[in-house]
Amino acid sequence: MFRTMMNAKIHRARVTEANLNYVGSITIDTDILDAVGMVANEKVQIVNNNNGARFETYIIPGERGSGVVCLNGAAARLVHEGDVVIIISYALVPEEKVPSHQPKVALMDENNRIVEMIHAEPEKTVFL
Repeated sequence: MFRTMMNAKIHRARVTEANLNYVGSITIDTDILDAVGMVANEKVQIVNNNNGARFETYIIPGERGSGVVCLNGAAARLVHEGDVVIIISYALVPEEKVPSHQPKVALMDENNRIVEMIHAEPEKTVFL
């Protein structure tokens, strides 16, 4: 048996742009993708902390070091520039590997810079 487990998360990133006139997807700074192990065309779930929207799309790598988090196409209607989002990828993990599975979680600051990398959910993940 396999379980669907969180594999990576970009926690509390800021939307830098919403581009309705694009085919679709989310553009994310390649440095951030590398840090959490996400890749181009990978399916991700987006959770908007500002309005509660939850939706799925795929990743397009963005310019390294830019801090870009841009929702494209129809997804652009579900966010506004400055919204705080959580970006989650999942993996199918064999039952025997579930106890040792450790997701990569990037805790972000208001400029989409990684503050800390963790492998489990901390008691407090909000930075004010």
